[in-house]
Amino acid sequence: MAKEALGRGLGALLGEMSEAYDNEVPDRGDVLEIPLKQIRPNPYQPRKTFDEKSLQELGESIKRHGLLQPIVVVEDEVDGYILVAGERRLRASKMAKLKTIKTIVAKIDAEQMRQHALIENIQRDELNAIELADAYYELIQVHQMTHDELAAMVNKSRTHVTNALRLLQLSKKAQKALVEGKISAGHAKVLVPLDEKEQTLMINSIIGQKLSVRELESLLKSTRNMNKSEKTSVVSNTLDFTALQERLKALNIKFTCKSDKITLQFHSDDDIAAFLDELS
Repeated sequence: MAKEALGRGLGALLGEMSEAYDNEVPDRGDVLEIPLKQIRPNPYQPRKTFDEKSLQELGESIKRHGLLQPIVVVEDEVDGYILVAGERRLRASKMAKLKTIKTIVAKIDAEQMRQHALIENIQRDELNAIELADAYYELIQVHQMTHDELAAMVNKSRTHVTNALRLLQLSKKAQKALVEGKISAGHAKVLVPLDEKEQTLMINSIIGQKLSVRELESLLKSTRNMNKSEKTSVVSNTLDFTALQERLKALNIKFTCKSDKITLQFHSDDDIAAFLDELS
């Protein structure tokens, strides 16, 4: 989709996709019954998690009342068909152990498939936080757009888009905990700046102690203060070599200093002898 199409909002973009389907998708009279085993999932589907109970309920409804809205597929160049729209209906039909499904065969290219999968799921608000972040990232890559342009496309604030994308900086464990509901989006936002080890430690604390977002922030603050105190303590233990340094300079002896260590450098036995004489 052209760069000039950006910024007109999700509605405009969806309108274009709808117009493309009107032109490319056959009439409802051309609905086919296609064997489920011949249909492969959409490789561009951003949604990775599906509620099993909800799918079972949908499957029972399809068995009882039939499929009211056909799925949309395209013909695979190699064999069978590839799903374009209707992932839940397809999964539910498989769970219900049906053999065929009502299908419309469309004529659209891979780029349209990718865009439709992303936009349809964003519009329906069915993605979890990480899937949404992945979908936003893909749209940015597809259209080579800025955060502001993406925000205009999906009718969201730039802050919303930026905060969503920042979740992709979380470790895999943190992302999994967020998807599974073990931590909230508020927790995740606080965890983003931490490294992977710190994130794991804090996630264990959140789950084990049932910490709220505010309690997590307090824990991090106290941890930082403790680390700062330890560093200050190390600095306070630094030895004062000032007088010794002056004396060594007067003897033309080279040296290097650290907080609690001074290293002397000699270039000959005579230098060592002169230093020993000075000590005695």
